[in-house]
Parts: sequence; structure tokens; C-alpha cells
Amino acid sequence: MSTPLFVAGIVGGTMLAVGAAGAIYRIVRGPSLLDRAIASDVLLVVLGAALVLDMAVRGHTQTIVLVMLAAMVGFVGSVTIARFVEDLRPEHGREPNDRVRAGEDTASAMKEEHRG
Repeated sequence: MSTPLFVAGIVGGTMLAVGAAGAIYRIVRGPSLLDRAIASDVLLVVLGAALVLDMAVRGHTQTIVLVMLAAMVGFVGSVTIARFVEDLRPEHGREPNDRVRAGEDTASAMKEEHRG
């Protein structure tokens, strides 16, 4: 079976395998949390691309749910890690436009803002 689509599937699969190996290497080696987070996101994208490639070569749509789940997990994981890393920065202080003081709730801060 040497149709052009099959050959393209072999070439694409090889490229995806190299990308997955690079992502796994970066997950293991690090050196930082962000490097590992980006590499895990890349690995999820490679997984989704491999599933899509399989669907194209074999002509089915049975794994589309797995592609959507991989995309959602990657998005939610990236947003969560970005929020986590942003709050841990040493230079991350309160923003100048942030009107809520530490220990206060939003309602009391808004009442004080309307008074003055």
C-alpha cells in the first residue's frame, strides 16, 4: 500500500515521533517548571496530531473525542500553570490599579471607593 496518503502518514508519523521524543526529553530534563509545562503541552498537541493523522490515513472519525479531550486538558493545564507561576514570581506585587487591599473583601473595598 504505497498511496500518497499512506506515505504522507509515515512521514508525518515519523516527524511526530521525533517531536514527542523531544518533548519527553524536556519533561525529564527540565530545568524549570515552565519548561516542563510547555513540554507537556507540546506532548498533548503531538498526541492530538497523531490521532488526527491516524483518522486521515485510515479514513475514520472514531477518535475525535480523544482529540477534543487532549485539547481541553492542554488548555486547562496551561492556564492553571500560568496562574500558578504568575503568583509565585518574587517581583509579583500588587498591581497599581488593584484597589483591594490584602485581607479585605471586594464588597468593603467598593463601599470605601464610593465614599471617597
